[in-house]
Amino acid sequence: MDAAYVFRVRFRLDPDDVRVDPNEFETVLRIPAAEPGKEGWLFFQQHLWRGKVGDEKHLREIAEDHLGVSVSAASFSELETDEPYLDALKDEIAVGVARFNADSVDEVLHKYLGSSIHVR
Repeated sequence: MDAAYVFRVRFRLDPDDVRVDPNEFETVLRIPAAEPGKEGWLFFQQHLWRGKVGDEKHLREIAEDHLGVSVSAASFSELETDEPYLDALKDEIAVGVARFNADSVDEVLHKYLGSSIHVR
């Protein structure tokens, strides 16, 4: 199983003793998705809403921790996944669909990820 949350992030370089030009860059950040049912698997519920970042400031802080630079913007692109991971995710959501205040697995996925799931 393999999956990652994909974000577009913009970051700045602000060195003390030198100038850089450009000092802002944009890149793609892939954060590995935790195995469904294991610690961290609810990342989508905690950070996304309708296929967008729920709290950009908090997500920028997460990106800064991963990248070690100041992040000025972050946006969600997709959950990039293989079939086994998506199947396991759906199974785990189905076990407790009520905790998501939803009636079905598809409703949960749409509620948090929108249509931003890319199966490869």
